[in-house]
Amino acid sequence: MSKPQPVAAVDTIAVPPLPGWIKVTSSDTLEDAAFRAGAALAHLNLVSGQTAVPQALWRERLALAAAEVCAGLAGRRETLAGLRDAVHLTRPGDDPGPAGAILRQWSRAVARPISAGNLHRAIIGATVEQITLCLDATGCTPVDRAARVIEAVLADMPRAETAALILADTVLAKSMGRDDILPLLSLTLKLRDLRLRADDLRLACYRAVVAGAGQAVPVAADLARRAARLQATAPKLRAKGAARAVDLFLSHDALAPTALAAFMSDRAARRLCDRLVQLGAVRELTGRDSFRLYGV
Repeated sequence: MSKPQPVAAVDTIAVPPLPGWIKVTSSDTLEDAAFRAGAALAHLNLVSGQTAVPQALWRERLALAAAEVCAGLAGRRETLAGLRDAVHLTRPGDDPGPAGAILRQWSRAVARPISAGNLHRAIIGATVEQITLCLDATGCTPVDRAARVIEAVLADMPRAETAALILADTVLAKSMGRDDILPLLSLTLKLRDLRLRADDLRLACYRAVVAGAGQAVPVAADLARRAARLQATAPKLRAKGAARAVDLFLSHDALAPTALAAFMSDRAARRLCDRLVQLGAVRELTGRDSFRLYGV
């Protein structure tokens, strides 16, 4: 684990916000939208290079938001809390339900490096051949390639919105030189957008990049501050395995105490989680007295 930051440094961490002019929507032209989308992607690259941002946790938190959108596209009104419960309170091998399956796809996709094999293990219903074709998509800009992927996937599988959006964000990330997926387009695209074609779809995707960056950057800033607070708290923890627990919290959106069972007892895990909440280092996410989940 990296050396914890001094407590005094926690409040000084600053992730640069997305400049306001990028979010201005005074023009509906493709050229203007493409320019602002390119600027938003450049800013995201800057944020991705910030060592204070816990990258794996950032991807997981955005994957949760993307799963909520995808559940809505599938006609399911699921809250973030409901999605977390569906995945984290389901035993390994059990069916997490339709909404939980959506979050599970996203979580698996963002957790592993981009490859056809990894995506095939994550995405329900997509073949390796389809995924490979998507990863080889062409276009004059990264967003153009992502839009073509959406169009191609939904032409083959009209109700596969989750697969289409995961693959579109994958192609966007790959075109930006990333080795992992950062959910972005999936944060704001609507069902009506996914039914568009050609330039209309491209325009919707350019706008979605800007809107998605507008959501992703504040999340990164918030997580950077919270991660610094957790790291500053680490020296105060006396429980055996506390350092490993801190590493898990820095890379997962939510954890049940049972997730720490590999290196500490159930009782010790619950005591550690409660201690971290007491210190303001993590939050209890459910508001319940039992079946609790914790996260940064």
